[in-house]
Amino acid sequence: MFKKILIANRGEIACRVIKSARKMGIKTVAVYSDADRAALHVKMADEAVHIGPAPANQSYIVIDKILEAVKATGAEAVHPGYGFLSENRKFAEALEAIGVAFIGPPASAIEAMGDKITSKKLAAEAGVSTVPGYMGLIGDAEEAVKISGEVGYPVMIKASAGGGGKGMRIAWNDDEAREGFQSSKNEAAASFGDDRIFIEKFVTQPRHIEIQVLADKHGNCVYVNERECSIQRRNQKVIEEAPSPFLDAETRRAMGEQAVALSQAVDYASAGTVEFIVDGNKNFYFLEMNTRLQVEHPVTELITGIDLVEQMIRVADGQKLPFGQSDIGINGWAIESRLYAEDPYRGFLPSIGRLTRYRPPEEVATETAAVRNDTGVFEGGEISMYYDPMIAKLCTWAPTRAAAIEEMRRALDGFEVEGIGHNLPFLSAVMDHPRFVSGDITTAFIAEEYPDGFEGAVPDTDQIARIAAAAAAMHRVAEIRRARISGRLSNHERHVGEHWVVCLAGQEVEVRIAADRAGSTVTIEGRELRVESDWTPGQSLARLTVGGAALVLKVDEIRAGYRIRSRGADLKVYVRRPRAAELARLMPEKLPPDTSKLLLCPMPGLVVKINVAEGDEVQEGQSLATVEAMKMENILRAERRGVVKKVNAEPGASLAVDDVIMEFE
Repeated sequence: MFKKILIANRGEIACRVIKSARKMGIKTVAVYSDADRAALHVKMADEAVHIGPAPANQSYIVIDKILEAVKATGAEAVHPGYGFLSENRKFAEALEAIGVAFIGPPASAIEAMGDKITSKKLAAEAGVSTVPGYMGLIGDAEEAVKISGEVGYPVMIKASAGGGGKGMRIAWNDDEAREGFQSSKNEAAASFGDDRIFIEKFVTQPRHIEIQVLADKHGNCVYVNERECSIQRRNQKVIEEAPSPFLDAETRRAMGEQAVALSQAVDYASAGTVEFIVDGNKNFYFLEMNTRLQVEHPVTELITGIDLVEQMIRVADGQKLPFGQSDIGINGWAIESRLYAEDPYRGFLPSIGRLTRYRPPEEVATETAAVRNDTGVFEGGEISMYYDPMIAKLCTWAPTRAAAIEEMRRALDGFEVEGIGHNLPFLSAVMDHPRFVSGDITTAFIAEEYPDGFEGAVPDTDQIARIAAAAAAMHRVAEIRRARISGRLSNHERHVGEHWVVCLAGQEVEVRIAADRAGSTVTIEGRELRVESDWTPGQSLARLTVGGAALVLKVDEIRAGYRIRSRGADLKVYVRRPRAAELARLMPEKLPPDTSKLLLCPMPGLVVKINVAEGDEVQEGQSLATVEAMKMENILRAERRGVVKKVNAEPGASLAVDDVIMEFE
């Protein structure tokens, strides 16, 4: 067995590999860029080597720099994680040339399957059903438009060397095909150093279901069940689960057997994933094969008990798989929620900055429930604009899907993140969405259910009552504390009042509080809700029992009340005496500033392109500028007709959120 391995990656996947290596008694070497000097994976590894500036194309994907680190540390093997060099044939060959093991498949398999055009041809030869499309290389945007018309809109424009949603666009017409081709080409070049593009038919209303495979160098190959990855935004997976709520045993077996046949056709060895699009009638079509570990691999590990990273290392060492197909079962249900550094209230645009608070839920593993959090950050750490916005993968397991969803709800409720925009509220909202709960999902779920973006979950009548009762009880505790600090309380508790008005979600709720030593009984419209909690003012997380049921609230103090976040809702909750509530109704509403004549930068990023000049007349929907952040290009469009008065930014400029890019007359 190897004594020392180098992880050619960063963030949570580097930390994940280190954990398995440590369990196996293997020393680890981390590599890091300027931006990652204080990163968690650097702290966890036994050794660390600096490899260059922050941009990945100057550090993490420069093969020579990784090889230098390998030679300097005497590492015997390299695990590439996912992304970066994980599917780079030249990297695998370079390691082989210096006698270092690549913890992944053979270079020939990477070449055959890592290239999406070649893999589709091989899949078709192996009898695997494939999606219609154009598998040849596409020279320019006009050729892309021509091919898209022949294939038939909508089409998917994809980077041949892509992955993780990078270099992918859906086009519904010629203009979108033209723009999508160029953006996909640019993203592919920046992320993978390979700008080849191909086009295939976009299957509407599909499910994205993938098969995990494991193969050794002795001809053994198994499929380790499937993962449902249909909850996606901009082709980037957000929530995954295993098994799929849609597949039956017969379809699972058919997909698994095809995945194994394809793997064996290219002499595959290591962990890999064969991705399929599945329609409503359980017809499935090969999409691509990822010749690496997948981001969502933890859900497979949770339902099978197989450590996929450990098996990758053992296969690279020449060992046989310790199990056969009949040994692999399905135990319970697992769900993964990807925590992204992005602001759901601003169109899910990337967010960067310091994590002023980062408190994941406690990891547990029992016979009836499990919580696992794969992460690469820590409280006080910095989220950089240079890398992927995913900062953690929160996973839960339980014997049934319903129980796994409930575990996820509780885990998300207790996950505290401050300092950056993040998608925790959105993840919570999805867990409560009837379509997700029923399993009636497709890759169009987010587009269909949140067509205008995410503006926060709307609490129902029962939730409003429970939050109002909790806020009133918490306010009473805070009032007593303030009185004690000011010296207005001696041996006897000051009477803080029984009658209050709680304002939240556009409603006013009159409450009456009757307190005792164990808690409070809050009466709302004749309904009594018992509130018990050990919360004290200043705590950012309140764990309460309201009406006999658990309630977890994220709490920040504001004037005359609290900002409360719960199950995807972000509420300003005011607790006032009846007379104060009466006067508050008379206060004029403060209106936000008028920004209708400004194009503001929606995220911290780099200006890639300015498409208009001062004096130009623009039309609604016209492309005005392109801003890149976290390896993704974002096209900013005109919301209405107008004339450009002034352009304040130029290509190459680094902008902050709400910086003015241009002004209109």
